[in-house]
Amino acid sequence: MACEKEDKTEIQRALEGDQRAYTQILKRYRGTIYNLVYKMVRNREETEDLVQEAFIKAFASLATFNEEYAFSTWLYKIAINNCIDHFRKRRLKTFSIDTPIKSRDGDITREFSDTTFSPDKKILSKEKNKLISEAIDKLPEKYRTSIVLRHREERTYEEISEILDIPLGTVKARIFRAREMLKKELKGTLLP
Repeated sequence: MACEKEDKTEIQRALEGDQRAYTQILKRYRGTIYNLVYKMVRNREETEDLVQEAFIKAFASLATFNEEYAFSTWLYKIAINNCIDHFRKRRLKTFSIDTPIKSRDGDITREFSDTTFSPDKKILSKEKNKLISEAIDKLPEKYRTSIVLRHREERTYEEISEILDIPLGTVKARIFRAREMLKKELKGTLLP
């Protein structure tokens, strides 16, 4: 509650033109927003850009913030929507590594060695995490966002519902469906 009071005070001061209030808000939430965005995009440069964009958007629309809700939730929502927009734009530039490359001599296909086997437990654990992350990346964005918030950010279903502005039942259905898709994707690699 103390943080919410501080937020309301800082927001009011910022709206009155106090630049120090903007700085305080930024200091208070930058680390949290950075961690959220990084867990979604897993690229430091993109994360820096997306965090900066999220705060620019938040500060530009600060006057529209509804004090009935937690400021942190509102800011999370802006950051997540910013990431979703980023994924949509990035998707346009992607291609499958399974697609043959066209050349004068015909199609060239690529083969990649299997790097998943290693007797060392630490390496196996790292590889397992990599496979899970890759499987999560393949999920449609609405499922990916829900899974990231639930399992990486350890948010409650209620918090996810509020952040994404969707009904609680939809959150539960998305997470259930995402888990099913992950099981299917990981079957044979991690699961028997």
